Amino acid sequence: MPTSWIPRVPEGRILVTGAAGFIGSALVWALNCVGHDDILVCDRLDTSNRFRNLVPLRFQEYIDADDLLTVIERDGFARYGVETIIHLGACSSTTERDMGFLLRNNTEYTKRLARAALDAEIRFVYASSAATYGGWEDDLDDRAPLATLRPLNGYAYSKHLFDLYASQQGWLDQLVGVKYFNVFGPNEAHKGDMRSVVAKAYAQIGAQNEVTLFRSDRPEYADGEQRRDFVYVRDAVAATLFLAADPSAAGLYNVGSGEATTWNTLVGALFQALERRPVIRYIDMPETLRGVYQYSTRAVLDRLRAAGYTAPMTPIEDAVAEYVAYLEGDYRLDPLVPQRRPAIARS
Repeated sequence: MPTSWIPRVPEGRILVTGAAGFIGSALVWALNCVGHDDILVCDRLDTSNRFRNLVPLRFQEYIDADDLLTVIERDGFARYGVETIIHLGACSSTTERDMGFLLRNNTEYTKRLARAALDAEIRFVYASSAATYGGWEDDLDDRAPLATLRPLNGYAYSKHLFDLYASQQGWLDQLVGVKYFNVFGPNEAHKGDMRSVVAKAYAQIGAQNEVTLFRSDRPEYADGEQRRDFVYVRDAVAATLFLAADPSAAGLYNVGSGEATTWNTLVGALFQALERRPVIRYIDMPETLRGVYQYSTRAVLDRLRAAGYTAPMTPIEDAVAEYVAYLEGDYRLDPLVPQRRPAIARS
């Protein structure tokens, strides 16, 4: 399998939290693709089928997220020999209303793990989120002062609070926070309503032969011409591994495509991959979203590029076509199976 899209990976044993999740399992898969299986995977498995993402992957040991902190804070990292931590574990639901749970699971857990890693001089990379930008639109810059950001939901606020804490503690000179934009791709089936628009639109086409998009409430945007920065999971993973492997990288980095793609373009690419005529129906935006809905987002990638990450991001048409090939067969990422592209056509 070609691995040229993975420019660099950390050496030594890597702890990946959230390893059964969407980005986490894709990251373990990428490591496996370049022959790296010295991995300690961590997650909090439940009654969902997320464990299926782990089945094809190679790693040394699994540890439950609730046990990880207990062991590390009692015994340190010596038992596991970890040299790099990539902390992707979190509740990523933007509709979660239990703020106490989000603060315990996302903010406080990350504080404790980061503190232990820094005390042990272990490389620490964690998932922040573009959701921390709140209602900002257009060119979202990771150099913006954190105090100026206004997250709009509990998930985003829980991520923002750790970013603020890390900055106040002076940790952003030593660790890396990755602000992921709208990531999509294989291994997200377990996310339900939190799946990407590509995955949900694919299901709509199968059930109704059409896709519904929100009408625009702003005159400068036609229906379906609202824009987002969509980034394929392979690109998100490659950039994360690059930053983790570079000891000079520190601070917050946007990871997106660097392009603002309209919903119409995204859905058009999906219909094209399926070799179907586009059928889009526009519906009114819910009252709960009016006034807080972002009409345009684009990641400014200047810091990522200055860090030396020069790999091009996958064009949206190619990324959607590759993803459709996985959706057609309900496949998980498997290091022993070649990537499925182009998409399987279906009339």
